Amino acid sequence: MVPGMTNHGGHEPVFCTVVPPHVLDKLAQAEDPALARPARRTLQRDAFERTQRRLTTVIGAPAVALAPDAEPDKPQRTVYDARHGTELPGTKVRGEGDEPGKDATVNRAYAGLGATFELFLKAFERNSIDGNGLPLDATVHYEEEYNNAFWNGEQMVFGDGDGEIFLDFTIPIDVIGHELAHGVTQYTANLTYFGQPGALNESMSDVFGSLIKQYTLGQTAAEADWLIGAGLLAPRVTGKALRSMKEPGTAYDDDVLGKDPQPATMDDYVRTGRDNGGVHINSGIPNHAFYLAATALGGHAWERAGRIWYDVLIGGELKSQALFTDFATLTVSAAKSRYGDGSDEFQAVQKAWEQVGVRTL
Repeated sequence: MVPGMTNHGGHEPVFCTVVPPHVLDKLAQAEDPALARPARRTLQRDAFERTQRRLTTVIGAPAVALAPDAEPDKPQRTVYDARHGTELPGTKVRGEGDEPGKDATVNRAYAGLGATFELFLKAFERNSIDGNGLPLDATVHYEEEYNNAFWNGEQMVFGDGDGEIFLDFTIPIDVIGHELAHGVTQYTANLTYFGQPGALNESMSDVFGSLIKQYTLGQTAAEADWLIGAGLLAPRVTGKALRSMKEPGTAYDDDVLGKDPQPATMDDYVRTGRDNGGVHINSGIPNHAFYLAATALGGHAWERAGRIWYDVLIGGELKSQALFTDFATLTVSAAKSRYGDGSDEFQAVQKAWEQVGVRTL
């Protein structure tokens, strides 16, 4: 299968946010209006954007043309400023090759797009999100006190946060990488955004988001913190990040946000109709499996564990409705194909899934 091609005949535009609805729901019920109001507005905005994506899916996403002067294997980034409105993409404030300006948010978004492009190119020989040099667009300063960041099937969008619970969403580079990785999934396996396939979709984004952070910092699997969104929570919040791949369920425990509900193993799998069937919750299980495989192998996580996960994503056998067992089985098979039956890689991947209670066939 050609990298960048999908095995499902189309790229369904999806609307994927980094802050789960259950977190915003909890925040929207806060007694303090300064906390509840931005959360409610964010939920309303997310619902509107989600509807817009469905309409675009019916109509069909527009084809994206490369700029005539675009260099192969080089990113083609454009950052826009929504100026606290909701019109996308907004006003262009920085193009590819432009010098950094005074707006730190713009500069972080630009750098994060570049870091994501670089990891996929250097580690996986993938030219941008679609494998064919797709231009990377991002909009910053979206809405007022907007507590989220999202990939809408075509571009990245970042809120500034409310300053009380969430800070600027461009601060953690893994949040930028997480959202762009939804685009990679959209252009490859196109995992359905519901239930276990949706949790795998979210997990893929956490995996690659974490790898982008580790690659940028030059960290080994042992040196990485394996947190998603570290630096995003405001000082008043009792927590360290949105999620932990190392210890799912421990990222935050706060009187306003509640406790991180992610399970680490199938023993604690959450059955719910909310959050698209718990896509941001049960993603903790495949997340933890990746962490276990990567740390067992040591070294740089993108070189072996990341390579195996990427092989499955682009391999053509991962169905859009794949369950955890299907995905786990394919990772074991990919480890065997690339590194050999009985290899350290094969054993590490197999054991990781055993440890989180996912069967491989």
